Amino acid sequence: QVFSRYVLNQPSTLTDELARFLMIWVGLLGAAYTVGAQRHLAIDLLTLMLSSRKQALLSVIINLLIFLFAGSVIVTGGVKLIEKTLSTAQVSAAMQIPMGYVYLILPLTGIMMMFYALCFISNGLKNMKHSEAGAN
Repeated sequence: QVFSRYVLNQPSTLTDELARFLMIWVGLLGAAYTVGAQRHLAIDLLTLMLSSRKQALLSVIINLLIFLFAGSVIVTGGVKLIEKTLSTAQVSAAMQIPMGYVYLILPLTGIMMMFYALCFISNGLKNMKHSEAGAN
């Protein structure tokens, strides 16, 4: 945008819109990555006081909630939004691309979050079994 405005003397609206769409995509991909890396905000003061079995159980419950939220809100809502915008032929103002393509990131990142949550649920269940076996 700086190049087109100051060098070519013709400000481009395409770069502004593209930057906005890319920021949405990067933000949502970052959210999915954060879930996968288990780097989301958490207050673990009480968690650290629990036994390893209870920590594993809490991890399973939290990841089950993440799975349900990602599936019901992000994936389902994203698919409905895509269907609606594609059926109404809504396009972006400057680039004239179908807005359904921009919104594709919602179900994609939701599916990624669901996958990560399933992996962590599986790990939590394994940890519960191991802590149970160690207690016996």
